[in-house]
Amino acid sequence: MSTAPGTAPAQDTGVLSSRTVLVAGAGSPSGTAVCEALDTAGAKVVAIGRDAARLENTLFRLNNADLRTCNLDDPEEVAALAADMQEIYGGIDGLIHLVGGWRAGTGIGSQTEQDWDFLETNILRTLRNVSRSFYDQLAQSPDGRLAIVSSTSVDTPTAAGAGYAAAKAAAEAWVRAIAQGFTGAQSGRKENPEPQHSAAVVFVVKALVDEQQRKASPERKFPGYTDVRDLAAAAVRLFQQNAAEINGQRISLVPPR
Repeated sequence: MSTAPGTAPAQDTGVLSSRTVLVAGAGSPSGTAVCEALDTAGAKVVAIGRDAARLENTLFRLNNADLRTCNLDDPEEVAALAADMQEIYGGIDGLIHLVGGWRAGTGIGSQTEQDWDFLETNILRTLRNVSRSFYDQLAQSPDGRLAIVSSTSVDTPTAAGAGYAAAKAAAEAWVRAIAQGFTGAQSGRKENPEPQHSAAVVFVVKALVDEQQRKASPERKFPGYTDVRDLAAAAVRLFQQNAAEINGQRISLVPPR
């Protein structure tokens, strides 16, 4: 699905009225779009970011969101958050991981330790922490869903972007492992298998673009970029799709040329 500049995909209202979805990286433009789409669809949105003021300023329009600050690269903080979600909501049904960032060099030799530490922390470590702490809740939900956003650079890595592509590839492998865990605990059980009801997926984009970027550079066409509203619509659709069909899938959101 692609969205023309200045338009937004239609949203179904109420389809997620019984679901609680945690969005990690909620203060970013993509996080804001995903939170708004989930909220419109009726989900209870738990919006996680580092900056409370930024969350308030970007998500004030949401009906009944739970805005939280949490250092997602701290496993103890994340474990405490998961325990809180279990106590308050009986666990979450969805986890949309949008924490990331971009660092690059000019070649293999210029891939610095500082850049790798940044990429590993934001792209991989935060994903490991939240997925480990929330895995059981997602596995127990009747519609458990986990999604990350990855990059086409995993397929076509460059020397300049080696660290970024490597971190994204590691995150994809982690999500596929989660998917296998869901299968093994549900439809793949040797004794008393049950219908697959939890799924982990990877959304693939070249890059994301939002309305502020379009306004700042009206002359740019952003070819191959995915509008954050299309990402948001895809996140909502996950809960309406068959878990067995999407579990472990790499779903391209790159718009057609």
